[in-house]
Amino acid sequence: MDAQSLDFLKKLLHTPAPSGYEAPIQEVVREYVGSFSDELKTDLHGNVIAAVNPSAKRRVMLAGHCDQIGLLVQYIDDEGYLWANLIGGWDIQMLIGQNMQVHTASGPVHGVIARKAIHLLTPEERKTVPEIKDLWIDIGAKSGDEAREKIAIGDPITFELGFRPMLNQLASAPGMDNRVGVWVVMEALRQVSEKSPHVGVFSVSTVQEEIGLRGARTSAFSIEPEVGIAVDVTHATDCPTVSKKEHGDIKVGSGPVVYRGPNVNPVVFSSLSQLASKNEISYQINGISRPAGNDANAMQLNQGGMATGIVAIPNRYMHSPVEVISLDDLEHAARLLAEFCLSIDESTDFTP
Repeated sequence: MDAQSLDFLKKLLHTPAPSGYEAPIQEVVREYVGSFSDELKTDLHGNVIAAVNPSAKRRVMLAGHCDQIGLLVQYIDDEGYLWANLIGGWDIQMLIGQNMQVHTASGPVHGVIARKAIHLLTPEERKTVPEIKDLWIDIGAKSGDEAREKIAIGDPITFELGFRPMLNQLASAPGMDNRVGVWVVMEALRQVSEKSPHVGVFSVSTVQEEIGLRGARTSAFSIEPEVGIAVDVTHATDCPTVSKKEHGDIKVGSGPVVYRGPNVNPVVFSSLSQLASKNEISYQINGISRPAGNDANAMQLNQGGMATGIVAIPNRYMHSPVEVISLDDLEHAARLLAEFCLSIDESTDFTP
């Protein structure tokens, strides 16, 4: 990964985007893709749509959702503590003892989520998983009035953001789900822009995936693509306690995952797997027996139907502050998507 591409990824991972509050990260996306896209717009929903050769008759959509799970401020009590509600699907235990950022109109405010010390917990409390209503955020305020001067009801909250390199080209950060998808689809578009595609390629940083695949639905309706690839993370199974028998044999660093199943057009799957082999691009195969819990679900059912594929980045510890991915997997995924878009011409038929 070159310095410019890595810098783009780091900017994505340092910018907050809980569902419904994606505007700051979409500015990062627009800044990066503006130099190589033929058309760039943000729709009323907040999706950023960048295109190469947009006037072509046939259209391909590459979707990576930019939003992450988060919280929002629901109440500020008279002691200055914040009480929050959830945005997206959380394991509440992941929140306890975490550094948090409240994203306000004047900038981020640091806070922590904790509970009383273990010495003070009753035996019954030690066995109980708390609910979000039992947890508060401490920003250090001395009173409710002081807290309300800095924080507004509805302000979004995320884990403390950041990028942490690890051994063997791995990296950890909150929000890898799904900043990596945004990076892949925009990097693929950059590679396509250097060639002469026969189709229009539309890379979309979609919004509100974590609360119902909403941005993919609205952007696909506007673009009217014939074929689309959703890029998201998937569960890596190369760590303790995760069952390969249930979830497949998926390793971080062994390439992106190309999925098969009823949510995937078989011609798209065959094309992706053949292109990966032909171009010596590392990849893995996994099956999904139900509608995907990502943008591919909404894309496949757009208007009269879309030939849909899923390319996924192996991710350890999803929906946590320490999501782990491989930078090599990102590069292989972007190259695979670029080769796929460049392989389509007037004779390509995606009818199953």
